Amino acid sequence: QVQLVESGGGLVQPGGSLRLSCAASGSTSRINAMGWYRQAPGKLRELVAEISKSGIPNYADSVKGRFTISRDNAKNAVYLQMNSLKPEDTAVYYCNTDDRFVAGRYYWGQGTQVTVSS
Repeated sequence: QVQLVESGGGLVQPGGSLRLSCAASGSTSRINAMGWYRQAPGKLRELVAEISKSGIPNYADSVKGRFTISRDNAKNAVYLQMNSLKPEDTAVYYCNTDDRFVAGRYYWGQGTQVTVSS
């Protein structure tokens, strides 16, 4: 099993920045690609950004140019730098990874709230 713990959420004004962190523990040899998802009230959970084990990123169109995902394999951590935040970025943000040994198995963090409001 892999445990994921997110941190760094909070309240920020429109145009502001936040940096989310996700630390993995447990069976970290199972970690493959890592990603950030978000879920706003009344909406489905959606992919924000993901990064392969080799460091290749992929972004949702809605955050391209504003968010940057990165990872530190030595620390078993993934980060999300969020700039130029908008009210529509308000959501609970979840860290995710897939199991490199078991196809279709995913691990999730408990989520961290990001609120963008003046």
